[in-house]
Amino acid sequence: MKEKLRAVGNFALVFFLFAVLFSFAMFQGGFTSWFLFFGFLPIFLYHFGLMLYPIHKWEVSRLLSHHVVRAGDGVTATIRVRRRVPFPLYYCICEEIFPDTLKKAEDRSNKYRWMNEPERQYRLREIKKVVFPAFRRVIELPYRIEQIPRGEHQLRYVRIKTGDFFGFVKKEHVFQLDDQLIAYPNEFPVRMGEVSSSYEQGSVASSALNLTNTNVATGIREYMPGDKVTWIDWKQTARKNEVMTKEFEQEKSSNILLVLDAVPYKEMNGLAFEAAIEVTISLMETIRRNFTQVGLVTIGEDIFHSPMQHSPGQREWVRQHLTRIQPSGGQPFAIRLQEEMFKLGIGNIVIAVTTNLDEKLVVAAKKLRQRTKRVSIVFIQSAGMITEKQHAMMQQLRFEGVRVTVLTEKQLMKNPLEVGGI
Repeated sequence: MKEKLRAVGNFALVFFLFAVLFSFAMFQGGFTSWFLFFGFLPIFLYHFGLMLYPIHKWEVSRLLSHHVVRAGDGVTATIRVRRRVPFPLYYCICEEIFPDTLKKAEDRSNKYRWMNEPERQYRLREIKKVVFPAFRRVIELPYRIEQIPRGEHQLRYVRIKTGDFFGFVKKEHVFQLDDQLIAYPNEFPVRMGEVSSSYEQGSVASSALNLTNTNVATGIREYMPGDKVTWIDWKQTARKNEVMTKEFEQEKSSNILLVLDAVPYKEMNGLAFEAAIEVTISLMETIRRNFTQVGLVTIGEDIFHSPMQHSPGQREWVRQHLTRIQPSGGQPFAIRLQEEMFKLGIGNIVIAVTTNLDEKLVVAAKKLRQRTKRVSIVFIQSAGMITEKQHAMMQQLRFEGVRVTVLTEKQLMKNPLEVGGI
């Protein structure tokens, strides 16, 4: 409707100017009057032709250098326009209409520095490109999208504007171009505290996350990439003329279950929630690489559960889920956690990652402590937003045997990230 009104207004303006000049030539007469009329006639014909020129029939496409990136990366995009009729155009403006999901910027290196000011991540993205096509049939307009935030982003619309030199005629059309851009959450190295485990022979404490008992060799096998040099059995290697390594007795390790709090609350810190997702996926990869079974439960409006397996397909499934997840749900996290804890396996180590510590969570953690081998809470929040009451709750939880790790902007800026007391 708006385009039709604009077209009618443009036509009325050009026709009025044409009628005024023609009337002047008719009533004034003489060489000068008619010279002005015929001198401006090509311009009027161009304006009438521009008004009738169908820009909505252009073939417009968008090309992305990458469709899958890491949060904080950038992609190069190119808008390509193909015209069948090379009608002369003075200018052409191409504008990318960004979705709401891209109204944040992911500054990977400095985002947690301003964790107490989460509004800094919001940014008004506006990309407009101007080209002077003249008679060209193919028009290409490259641009770059920087600092893409985590999530799935749907690029749908491109607005193209054109017009004449004087600004009497302006044409505009919005083209629908559906492209998906996926930004996976960042993963970073994590240095964890001790995790308890036991051997088949009895209960023995393990002082590291490497859960292979390197003291008891049970056999030999051929060397595989990733084996340590100290595992090589040199006698068998010399005898068989092939590199052979020792096989060790595998520990009966404790399964670890990560629980991510994805329930919104009043004055929620968006940057802290992004940190919780990155810490969760980084913890999962760190634990998995150290040969420990690890599962994931996210609690929001819906419950997501990933079993304790290490298949590549499952890891990709978890990564996609953590890419899409946003805070949702109405019930508090502690209540949903109490409902789900009866489904958790007895004897597991449970690590809850949250950005909100309240009295209900303290009660839920105490009850969960009675059913599981160990309960740990990773509390992520800006140092300036942690209240005295929350400090008191953390002391109470530690007194009850629940391990609490606090990650503020100071800890999150470290590389590797240190998560002690797990």
